Amino acid sequence: MADTVDTGALTAWVREFARVVADQRDALTQLDSAIGDADHGANLDRGMSAVVAALDDAPPDSAAALLKTVGMTLVSKVGGASGPLYGTLFLRMSGAAGGPELDADGFGAALRAGLEGVRARGKAEPGDKTMLDALVPACDALDAALTGGTELAGALRAAAVAAAQGRDATVPMVARKGRASYLGERSAGHADPGATSTALLLEAAAATLAGHG
Repeated sequence: MADTVDTGALTAWVREFARVVADQRDALTQLDSAIGDADHGANLDRGMSAVVAALDDAPPDSAAALLKTVGMTLVSKVGGASGPLYGTLFLRMSGAAGGPELDADGFGAALRAGLEGVRARGKAEPGDKTMLDALVPACDALDAALTGGTELAGALRAAAVAAAQGRDATVPMVARKGRASYLGERSAGHADPGATSTALLLEAAAATLAGHG
């Protein structure tokens, strides 16, 4: 039987992401203080706390409904860039999810749809020093692993590794989007906060979504 990602698995993923964001809130904000508005950690933590509260208040009954709840909550509760971008990621995933659960390929397709939503919303490309520098290699690694016959667990681990490598690759980059771009060459030497939180998102997926089937 193919690996499946059901509502319970997705809920565990979102809750784990909320936990690690809370744990890394100050570190994310410190990164953002160097090249941004010094609010990425605080904003994302506030948004994910609101997401957890929404899930506690009305647990969704399908994968699509859960992803929509996450996206709508982030859009409505989080300021700065992280709310619209992460909100768009989850809303586009919801639109691609369809039924009550996803198989491995379906999850990959949903994440790819989320990526394309972020790309369109942020008008950014890899190399611009944004969350796409972690999200694009993560999606590519996930797709390649699944196409090669790797089970979901291994594919998610590959995606998490690729996201971390993408995060690290932003350190020498000069930002071309967002507040960091105003710094020009001075934006080099720091990891991008959005790429860093995206790596946390993929780490959370590898820790929670594997093994459901």
